[in-house]
Amino acid sequence: MRWLALALAFSLIASREAAANCAPVVEQGRRYEVCAFPANDALRLFWKDGEGKPYGGLDNLARQLSADGETLVFGMNAGMYEADLSPVGLYIENGRQLKSANLRNGAGNFHLKPNGVFFFGDGRAGVMETSRFVAAKLRPRYATQSGPMLVIGGRIHPKIRASGTSEKIRNGVGVRDGSTAIFAISREPVTFHAFASLFRDRLKTPDALFLDGSVSSLFARPDLRLGGFRSIGPIIGVVGGRPAPH
Repeated sequence: MRWLALALAFSLIASREAAANCAPVVEQGRRYEVCAFPANDALRLFWKDGEGKPYGGLDNLARQLSADGETLVFGMNAGMYEADLSPVGLYIENGRQLKSANLRNGAGNFHLKPNGVFFFGDGRAGVMETSRFVAAKLRPRYATQSGPMLVIGGRIHPKIRASGTSEKIRNGVGVRDGSTAIFAISREPVTFHAFASLFRDRLKTPDALFLDGSVSSLFARPDLRLGGFRSIGPIIGVVGGRPAPH
């Protein structure tokens, strides 16, 4: 598949020379954009700027990185958030835990248990059910909690039914080989089951996590933009150096 070939090629590129690595995928008649990146130092999580204010959007993050001499190569919303744009659950940024894991019961997609954690850093990445992650006492450089899990050990989440009819724009993440993060966003409304099937059957990720719906956004150079019409909380980004002048 084209996106997998690109992922293998990208893994040979140094972090400060990162280039967008996304490709269109059609699965069961529905269109998606799929992006694959190695879990090296270029892959990061972002929430607040240097003044302690949430970035709130991918364009804001791109502008700030540019001012700091860096380039946002890829960006996607990184999980669910409160009205003040703070993460709903666990959030670790550059080794600092800024929000603790949320193990409470409740309504909505986040609490459709099991939910999970996407974690990465130092060349490794994973998606794990939240309770297992907490019990394992892992200390990753970056982590974000969201829910529900889409795929668990190669099986679709038991509460995600093929008969479900709710269709929304959705985005999520899975991990292959413990080192490559694979992000997907739908270009049209899809059901939970269709989205989970994409990760299980086409992208071959044994574990995958739903990040959000409706507010799903994607930023990828040179000119790929999806969503971005509403403020968002945590952001996943791939960062490169300042582009050379033309």
